[in-house]
This record gives sequence, structure tokens and C-alpha cells, in this order.
Amino acid sequence: MSLDLSYLGISNPKNVYRNLPVGPLTEFALARGEGILSNTGALVVNTGKYTGRSPQDRYIVDEPSVHDEIDWGKVNVAISPEKFENILKQMLAYLQGRDVYVFDGFAGADPKYRIGVRVVNELASQNMFMHQLLLRPTTDELEAFHADFTILSVPGFKCDPVKDGVRSEAAIIVSFEKKMVLVAGSQYSGEMKKSVFSIMNYLLPKQNIFSMHCSANVGDDGDSAIFFGLSGTGKTTLSADPNRKLIGDDEHGWSDDGIFNIEGGCYAKCINLSKEHEPEIYGAIRFGALVENVVIDPQTRELDFDDDSLTENTRVGYPVDFISNALIPGVAGTPKTVIFLTADAFGVLPPVSKLSREAAMYHYVSGYTARLAGTERGVTEPEATFSTCFGAPFLPLHASRYAELLGERIDKSGANVYLVNTGWSGGSYGDGGKRMSLPYTRAMVTACLNGELEKSEFELDPIFNVMVPTSCPGVPSEVLTPKKTWKDPAAYDETAKKVAGLFQKNFAKYQNMDQKIIDAGPKA
Repeated sequence: MSLDLSYLGISNPKNVYRNLPVGPLTEFALARGEGILSNTGALVVNTGKYTGRSPQDRYIVDEPSVHDEIDWGKVNVAISPEKFENILKQMLAYLQGRDVYVFDGFAGADPKYRIGVRVVNELASQNMFMHQLLLRPTTDELEAFHADFTILSVPGFKCDPVKDGVRSEAAIIVSFEKKMVLVAGSQYSGEMKKSVFSIMNYLLPKQNIFSMHCSANVGDDGDSAIFFGLSGTGKTTLSADPNRKLIGDDEHGWSDDGIFNIEGGCYAKCINLSKEHEPEIYGAIRFGALVENVVIDPQTRELDFDDDSLTENTRVGYPVDFISNALIPGVAGTPKTVIFLTADAFGVLPPVSKLSREAAMYHYVSGYTARLAGTERGVTEPEATFSTCFGAPFLPLHASRYAELLGERIDKSGANVYLVNTGWSGGSYGDGGKRMSLPYTRAMVTACLNGELEKSEFELDPIFNVMVPTSCPGVPSEVLTPKKTWKDPAAYDETAKKVAGLFQKNFAKYQNMDQKIIDAGPKA
């Protein structure tokens, strides 16, 4: 199905291919030398210089209608309308006489809140990725399709930093007035995916819908749950429950009606992937999946998931229905449980605790985890990481707006909110501690979901200011209080106060937060 793109300024393309199925897109990608097939039928590509998102090359056009709304700073960097128009004209000129691939799809599984997204690609492989990651329209929906936003992704066009007024050859630019996203110079498909999320994080709060960087699942009784957490905290692993249906693994909205997946696909990490530990993701790497930067044997076409020589951020994109227990469509009722996941390598946060409304807002805005420092720098001490609302790079508005929406949703739903530490116990990493037992963590999450944890008595943690259960089915009681697992209680107190101080230092930048939220945080 062809399409006239002259309204965009693409007046003389070689061919325009609209909403091609996966088969033809794969054939085009192979014929153009964009990638090769693995022995399972997945299309495997190398994205070149950019093997991950480039947050320092992300811009929002400073336009009158949004100037006072955007939380400008290091994350949301302003660029002038003139520079946007100049780069757009160059990208359109680049596409003249070339094949162009278009996918028209939706963001938002709930039809009441979805938007139409038109993706215009230079590469067939990237178009296939967005075909699988967005919600795919029916024939009738495609006939009546209206594009609310357009993404123009042209990796072959390289910006001139001096002439174009950007930092490098890559630029990811969002214009809310023009309703366009430009992705120049980068072949990493995550830039398109996360640009859609950034758009929804601007649009949904205007409708009083809480947009969330989280995974979500639902039980047989309709008891949905959401899981927040940064990379390495266990979000994908713990939300992939064989006894519950997966709503989505990354992006959701929470309205008065319930929650809905923003996407129609998943974008999973592949590093050290194994059939034993993550069988669903492993099984999804088949025809119709796009694999990025995984080393492949050119003869046997076998993928080496343990090889990080191209990047540690190896990825695969596939439609959510490649997961056997996925909920289609990705719409469910109001959550009863909200879980914040952190992997505290300092070993001081309780393995599970209950949060008040204000404490939930505090920890949501903080977005804390403590990762192991990179060995290449010779650092062995854990490093605290704070990512606003568990998704700082994708939030155009001020953190307080998203926190308000969380508070409103907790009030209306009565959902229980828990903080689960999947990190270290008995000491810090490298200093007597060891990673929390996964069976214990699963038992704690299960108790949160089925209500068993509410039957426990709770005690206030004096440093972290959270309520800690004294018992949990399947978990030894002494494990629940981190101080009891340390050989040196004084060392625990010293480390815990240090981490509490890191929380306070980070939260000081949120000047306009309600004092009740500030008071609900840790006490150094």
C-alpha cells in the first residue's frame, strides 16, 4: 500500500512502502544488506556507532505553546525552531529519490487514550521494529488512520554539529507544536520507541492519566499489579510470573478505568540470555523479531548471547503476543498492588517494606538503586543511582506532576505500595554481603500480590522511615530486618545513615515538593 508523502516534504521518493507485513520487510532488509537471519529466523542487525540511546543528543524544540510546561535542564535540552526546521529540511532532501518505509500504528492499547503514530523510515529493518513495537491497526483502522505524531528516522543523515547547532552527528528532536520527532544519525531502534514514550508522558498527564515506566501483569481474578524499577533490579524477571498474564514490560498508562499498555511489543535485553532462566524471551527470538548487536556466527547463524564485544546493551524487539501468557489487548483493571524494585548493593534497605502514600511519592520521585561500579574504572564500592520517577530521560514535565498523579491514583484505588530490595543482604557488595535469594524475593512479591503480607505486623525502620513486616510466608523472619543479617550492627548503622544521606542530597533538588513528601523520606 503506497502513500503520498508530499505533505511532509518528501516529494520525489523512489518508492513508498506503507504497512508492509513482516515477511516483505525482512526480504527488503536482507536485500539491502541491513542484516542477516539467525538460525531461528530472527533478523540480526548491527547498529554501528550507536548501540544505545544517546541522551546528550536529545532535544525538545523550545516553542511558545510548551515553553512554560517543559522541565528544562540537563535532560530536556532546548533547541530553537529554526534549528529544527533546518535539520528537517536536510533530512527530507536526503530522502528524495530513496525508498521510504512507512508504518502507521497506535500508541495506547485503550482506544479512548491512544494516538496515531506515523513512522517514516530509511531502513526496512527499523520499520519492521516499529511494526512490532507499536499497536498494529486492523484493515478498517488503517483506512481511517490519522497521524497525531510523525517520527522521521534517517540514520544515514549525519548532522553537522557546527552548522546545525547540535552536539554530534546524531540528534533526536521532539517538536510538540509540529507533532514530529526527528531521529538523525543513529540506527539504534530504542530512540524511536522511547520518543513515543516521551510524547505520551507529555500528552497523558494532560488528560489526568498517570504515564508510567513500568512492567505490569494481572492475575486470574483481575488483580493487576505494576512494577517500577531501573535496569538490573529484576523488573522483567519478577513481573514474568507464569501464574499471571503479562500486560506489558515497559510503558503503561493508568486512567480512572484501569491500566493499559502503551506498546504492542517488547524490547528486551539479550546479554547472558538463556533458555533456562528466561524461556519466554529466549523463545521470542524467531522470525519477526529484530535482534540488535548480538554477535552471530556467520556460518551456523547461532547467536552468542554471552558475547558483549559489540555492546553489553544487546537487544531484541518482538510483538508482545510472542509471549505465551501475554494479555491481548493489554488492558486491565485498577491495580491493587504497586511494587518499587531496587537492587541496593549497599545491603541496608529492607528486603520488603510497605510505603505510605507520601513515602510512595518520595521513593517514586527518587527512583533509587545502587549498582556495582564498573570494574574498568577500578572501583569496587557500590554507586547510588537516582533516576527521577524511574524514567528521567523520558519525562518532559516536572517530576512533581507525575508524583501528583501517583498520589491521586493511590487515593482513588486504595492500592498497597511496597518497596522490594532485590540487592544485597548481610553486608555491602564486597564486604560480607551476598545477593538476596531469588526464591525469597519471589516469595515476598507473591505475598505482596496475594495479600498475605498484610497479615503481618509491621515495625518502623528508624533510618529509612518505612514499615517493615515481621513475617512473610516462605522467608526467614531474620532476613526481613537487614541489621540482623549484618555481623557488625555498628557498621550497618554507619552505612545505612550514609545511604539515607544520599537520598536526602538527591531529593534536595526537588524544591517544590510538599513538605509531607519530604518528611516521608529516610532520616540521616
